[in-house]
Parts: sequence; C-alpha cells; structure tokens
Amino acid sequence: MEKKEFTISVFTEDQIGLLNRVSIIFTRRHINIESITASESEVKGVHRYTIVVNDAEDLVIKVVAQLDKQVEIVKSFYHETSEIVYQEIALYKLATSLIAAGGEAEKIVRKHNARFLSFDTEFTVIEKTGHKEETQRLFDELEPYGILEFVRSGRVAITKPMKEFAAYLAEIEIASAN
Repeated sequence: MEKKEFTISVFTEDQIGLLNRVSIIFTRRHINIESITASESEVKGVHRYTIVVNDAEDLVIKVVAQLDKQVEIVKSFYHETSEIVYQEIALYKLATSLIAAGGEAEKIVRKHNARFLSFDTEFTVIEKTGHKEETQRLFDELEPYGILEFVRSGRVAITKPMKEFAAYLAEIEIASAN
C-alpha cells in the first residue's frame, strides 16, 4: 500500500470533546496526524477541522466513512494535495541584534519574502506563510544564527472544486427528509 499525503476536512457541530473523539478514530487505525487545525466554517454554527495525514488511500477512505458515522459530524471529505489550495504560517523569534545590523540573517529573511511582524529591543518576530517545505527552508537557513523560538501552524486548506459546503448541506437535508 502506497502512502500519500491527504487533507481531510471534517465539518462538525460545535461540541465539547468532539476533537478528542475525532483523534481517537485516527489512533485506533494507527494513523499519525501530521497537522490539525480547527476553525469556524463558512456556514454559521458549523466548525471545520483540517487534518493532514500520510497513509494509504483505502485506509483514509475508511477513516472518513467512520468519521461520517459520528452524530455531531455533519460531513467529512478527503483530498489529494492537487485538489486543494493550502498554506501554513510560521513565526520565528530572533535576537534583534541579528536583524538590526543589516547582516546575513536579514538578507535571508528578505530572500524568503518573509515579513517582519514585531520589533523589540531584544527580539524580532518574523512571519512566513507558505507550504511546510518553504517555512522549513527558512528555519534551516536561520538556525545557525540562533532561533529563540519557532512555531508553525497546521495546514489551512480550501478545495479547488466549485461545489460549496452549503450545497452538500442542502443535499443532506433533502436525503434526511426522504
């Protein structure tokens, strides 16, 4: 079974403890979650988890089907990387002295089209958005200069197909009425 990267979108009601139940489904199937983000969706009262996994497609299909069986989950979808537009955000904290001097660290930040987010007398915070590989490259180049702190978000993704989630909701309502 060939492992590939998949992005799973899980649309849910806003319920306490639901994230725990979702993660247990992955744990039981021995699927490692590479990243997970949670946010409101475009539909009022519906939240969205964006989960990235690397596994065989048949296993991902089974997980999505199992997720759909949960009462508080409205609908789940999985997508290959080519079917989505996605980004991550990374923040890097460096000593301001490295940046203020206009030295090599500042050139690296500018070369990567990163943004200076906050200046303090002791530290500077830099923001880089992009794919994980891009934010990692900047990390790798800045690491020799001494990164004081680093954090990267999980993936946020939007699907390329034009069908809106609200259309899926309408289909679900029609099916449940019959």
